[in-house]
Amino acid sequence: MNIVSLKCCLVGALAAMLGGCLVGPNYHRPPAPVPAQFKDLSDWTPAAPADAAPKGDWWTDFHDSLLDGLEPLVAVSNQTVRQDYENYQQALAEVQVARAQLFPTIGITGSVTRAGGPGYNGGVTTAGHGGAINTGTLEGTASWTPDLWGQVRRLIEENAAIAQSDEAILANATLSEQTLLATSVIELRLADEDIDLQTKTVESYRDALRVVQAQATAGITATPPSAVITAQVALETAQATLINLGVARAQYAHAIAVLVGKNPEDLDIPHSAAMPTLPTVPIGLPSTLLQRRPDIAAAERTMAAQNAAIGVAVAAYYPTVSLSAAAGFSQAPLENLLRTANHVWSIGATGTETVIDFGERHAEVQAAKAAYEAAVANYRNTVLNAFEDVENDLSGLRILADEAQALDIAVRDAIRGTAIALAEFQAGTVDYTTVAAAQETQLSNQQTALSVQESRLADAVALIGDLGGGWSASQLHNP
Repeated sequence: MNIVSLKCCLVGALAAMLGGCLVGPNYHRPPAPVPAQFKDLSDWTPAAPADAAPKGDWWTDFHDSLLDGLEPLVAVSNQTVRQDYENYQQALAEVQVARAQLFPTIGITGSVTRAGGPGYNGGVTTAGHGGAINTGTLEGTASWTPDLWGQVRRLIEENAAIAQSDEAILANATLSEQTLLATSVIELRLADEDIDLQTKTVESYRDALRVVQAQATAGITATPPSAVITAQVALETAQATLINLGVARAQYAHAIAVLVGKNPEDLDIPHSAAMPTLPTVPIGLPSTLLQRRPDIAAAERTMAAQNAAIGVAVAAYYPTVSLSAAAGFSQAPLENLLRTANHVWSIGATGTETVIDFGERHAEVQAAKAAYEAAVANYRNTVLNAFEDVENDLSGLRILADEAQALDIAVRDAIRGTAIALAEFQAGTVDYTTVAAAQETQLSNQQTALSVQESRLADAVALIGDLGGGWSASQLHNP
């Protein structure tokens, strides 16, 4: 082994030994406030851990063909999701940029120069004028700053955690847009149901107006002209309301088109007479939320990134050593450049250390620590908000189920009341205001029942989203 090889081995061994040093704190996930169970679990059966949330295409449990057709488009065509995807790709590239700093930079330089004049005697023309001479160099260079204190490795750790956070943000954006699409479809279906209800109401009011007009024409004393006007105004108001419902439906359809990355005019959604089915959502232990919610995973990975940033800041206290080497050939004249006699080389090292910075490095470390503590607070707040979301969904679904049962009875009684009031009016035992009040009560109860049905479906969508939609932190990749 020659002396150059020996030196290289010693330098490599020294770098490997010092490379084990890693300043700054190692990351440990801080505890989060996790309850033993959800408070509002009345009428809910806890699911087994393996079945704690809907998996995969969770929207198929609503049995709506429009949802089944549009939901897969969100992940590929939604522009909000696309933006977060590109942010994730950028974060992956930043990891590679940081990782490249662990290795030497190697380059090749070459030059050729032709120079002449009276002072050159390398070639003389027949006219006696000075000639010209060619010179050249060909050199390979290498430079390396060993990661003695782990600054680069902490930077890689930080960037990798940021990339995982961005991946979780991407998953959260996808889930959020998917749940928003499901909610928008539910609102569209409610608009269709409301249009159908209002259409039936218009027909009912038209029939009532015919009865009132017939009663007035027959000269029955219980039917004054004001009764005809009242019935006519009720019909005209119902017709105007029916027309206005088209505005809301159009807006829901436009919103759905944008969510799947289409222009509103490119998506035609036909009227439907069926509402989505209310699914049964299994509930797992609260602790599983820490793994299933992508926003929690993003907050946790941000903590890890900020923890690594402390190490990057601490490493600035230590000296920096840079190694450089060059080897090649230099010859004048250029002929026979690549000869052993023309071989040249150099090797060197430089070290730098900041002696006085008037507190800059200390401030950088303190700033990094404060950023980490802020990330911890954000993580714990995200966890608390997640439990709040689930509790709200559970209580909403439970209470709305009771309200729906009560409204079903109220609607049946209201329909029966309207029929009785109309019969009594035809018999001349009551005036038309009784019929009008009964019709108004019936329509109000029916609209409230539809609204509660929509709220139950929306809460089911929200619950699936708040449970993570089948996502798991184990899906995060290691860059």
